[in-house]
Formats: sequence, structure tokens, C-alpha cells
Amino acid sequence: MTDWGSYVGLPQLDGGRTRAGLDCYGLFALFYAEQLGVQLPSYSGDYASIEERAEISGLIIGGIERGPWRRVETIRPFDGLLFRVRGHATHVAIAKTERHMLHMHVGRSSLIDWTKTGWRNRFIGAYRHEVLT
Repeated sequence: MTDWGSYVGLPQLDGGRTRAGLDCYGLFALFYAEQLGVQLPSYSGDYASIEERAEISGLIIGGIERGPWRRVETIRPFDGLLFRVRGHATHVAIAKTERHMLHMHVGRSSLIDWTKTGWRNRFIGAYRHEVLT
């Protein structure tokens, strides 16, 4: 059973990859590692393989249709949600339900938020990792 509360209130830090400070992708990767046992690429600028580069690029720009990710129409818990910020696909979140998501609020901390509020107009798509199918 997922303890969603243990991911709420984690501090925001650009480029952060530990519970001491995370950005949205850091939170996404931490959650996937701890809850699903899926090690996502670090997205730190250096990648071990071309496959990792393709996976990260797909997540960030919304072009994933290969590898472990598939775009889905119906949102389920643990799906990755991709959003546009300032015209670019740069924000990822984890679906808790069809209407709630866990994500990082820039300048603050992680929280569970409504997907239908100000994020609705920024929504690009939902993606499901192969471990969830």
C-alpha cells in the first residue's frame, strides 16, 4: 500500500534528487524507485545509454511511444502526467487518482493537488510505464 503522505511536504530544489530537496522530475523518479521498484534515468545531463536519453526526452517533451512508456487516455494511479509550463513540456507529476496528482510546487514543497484546477489547460498527456500494464 502506498503511503502518499510520506511524499507530501518534501522541499523543492532545482536539480534535486534526494528527499533533502527535489524538483518535479526528482520527485517523480524517487516515487517510481521507492513505490514501483523502477529506476528511471537520472536526468542529470550525463546518461549511460542512448536509450536513457530517449526515455528522458520522451518524458519531458511528451513524445513517448516506445520503450517502457505508453500514452494512455484513461488516467490510473501511478501514471506519469505531463504538463506544459510557459509553453514548454517541463512539468511531470504522478497520478494519485484520476483527479489528484502528487507533484512539486516550485519554490515550495511537494503536495497532492487537483488535476482539474489551473493544470487542466496545461495538460499534455498521461503516460503509463510497462510495470503498470
